[in-house]
Amino acid sequence: MPRAVRSLTAAGIAGVVLAGAALAPSSPASAWGRPSFSDRTSPAEARRVDRVPTPQLDWYACYDYAECATVQLPLDYDRPNGATTEVAVLRVKARDQKHKIGSLFLNPGGPGGSGTDIALAAPYFLGDDLLDRFDIVGVDPRGVAASQNVKCFPSVKDQTRAYAGLNVAFPWTKAEERAYVTASETVGRACSTTGKPLTGAASTAEVARDMDVLRRAVGDKKLTYLGFSYGTALGQYYANMFPDRFRALVVDGVLNPNSWVGRGKARDQLQETRLRSADGAYKALHEILVRCAKAGAEKCSLASAGDPVQVYETVAQRLRKKPAVIDDPDFGQFTVSYADFVGATLGSLYDPSGWMNVVDLTEQLLVLTDPTAATAARAQARTALAQRAAKARQQRGYDFPYDNGLETFLTVDCTDAYHPRKAADWPALVAQEDKRAPYFGRAWAWGTAPCARNTWTVRDEDAWTGPFDRRTAAPVLVVGNYWDPATNYQGAVGSAKLLPNSRLLSSDSWGHTAYGTSDCVTGAVDTYLLTGTPPAKGTVCKGDSQPFVDDPGMPGKPADARASATKSDLARAGRPARGEPKRLPPVVAPLPVVGTLTVR
Repeated sequence: MPRAVRSLTAAGIAGVVLAGAALAPSSPASAWGRPSFSDRTSPAEARRVDRVPTPQLDWYACYDYAECATVQLPLDYDRPNGATTEVAVLRVKARDQKHKIGSLFLNPGGPGGSGTDIALAAPYFLGDDLLDRFDIVGVDPRGVAASQNVKCFPSVKDQTRAYAGLNVAFPWTKAEERAYVTASETVGRACSTTGKPLTGAASTAEVARDMDVLRRAVGDKKLTYLGFSYGTALGQYYANMFPDRFRALVVDGVLNPNSWVGRGKARDQLQETRLRSADGAYKALHEILVRCAKAGAEKCSLASAGDPVQVYETVAQRLRKKPAVIDDPDFGQFTVSYADFVGATLGSLYDPSGWMNVVDLTEQLLVLTDPTAATAARAQARTALAQRAAKARQQRGYDFPYDNGLETFLTVDCTDAYHPRKAADWPALVAQEDKRAPYFGRAWAWGTAPCARNTWTVRDEDAWTGPFDRRTAAPVLVVGNYWDPATNYQGAVGSAKLLPNSRLLSSDSWGHTAYGTSDCVTGAVDTYLLTGTPPAKGTVCKGDSQPFVDDPGMPGKPADARASATKSDLARAGRPARGEPKRLPPVVAPLPVVGTLTVR
């Protein structure tokens, strides 16, 4: 059944304390209890942004129910009258303009996710009380989507040739590793030359500065912000660069900023060694397989084949030795490699009901990699896998027009953070990650190979590397999900410890990020954004979807699907009315996950 609409009326579930949560736009500092002191925006940062004149946003109607604008912002905030870059902004106006609190800025993650996409999708996943009281604002970060684009190659042809070695979920064979290293070096050099000047002026700090200028442009004295996945890094950068300039700030699916950047001895480590995304993914997979065994074959059919933990490893071992080549009369021939299996598993773990997909995929490949399996069982598994692969092929495109998704991710990550010196060191380093976090160590660690410092040489002299422990004037709400496969729960714990004036909201839920997975989380976040009142200390919510508790035959509840982020589709559908069922936010992972079977 569709999940009930989430609003403040349901926010008291599971111990969420509203503490007199009136809907008036009260000051978060007064609701929280103003700290004895707070840090202030440094004179250097204040000078950078405050001397930029407040942009006049020339809004025009777009995408049926939104308004769009573009603005020219300084390419370098140290030269406010110099070169500029165009930044795109979209807003969905508050339903109740008379009682509007202000604007709520959203970011879906990435880096490279489109803020204008998630803002247009907001009526499908945000609580109705937020939609009533806030203009929802999305900004495409510089270099991304509708903003002036980062472009590291002069043509699609050059890009396609350079990317050739990267078109695997992750490299597994020695030949694939050599090709991946060569391609990574090529991409790193291209973004450090052809990609300039934007690749040297699009760090997270620059986007935080843009957001502060745009906060003024929409008429808000202080920022209200909700960021998912990598958007939590952007939120924490803003909180530490402008600690007295926001009224409410939520980060959900949290990257620890110190781990993201890497300082001191950690600067020579893989970023994955610091972030431990793979640990979160392995923890989630292992827990699903253990619960499958406990549930038994009646609720988890994989248990009928033996210990699910060992069954998964059996499939992995078979595919490591030899990829499965599958001929299907309707879909043709396709190959499933070990990396495809792991990549598809990781993609499934992003969704609250993804455990069903993990079970199905493992069962199908167990049959197809067993030459003694019954003919009927092989035919059924082959058809299911072929359909999955066909969907993945439809979603992937590498030709026209120029797709800069990987380049926007790298532009931010390679410039924000420190990475090992040579791409040739990645094979040995990622092997160590796999030892610590089986299956997923390589999957997460290979994505940053183009960031090797010898080949990615462009830098942003105004990038922010900390500190990330400022005492903010208003509280920061840090939301962490126990079973998140992309942003390890420990990232939320660590970030909450860093920020003196923060509150950790934990969720025993599945998938990537927690908003929308239960009335408890959604109500707590909505209440805080509306009133400044955070949930009670120590609050732990529980996700609605739990492995092998729901009917495994169900294809997934409607609310467990993510809201579409395709603007044309959303415009055709029109803005949903108040009270319609909600979906999950269209978040973007902090590293790319690809593979012939990865369907999300």
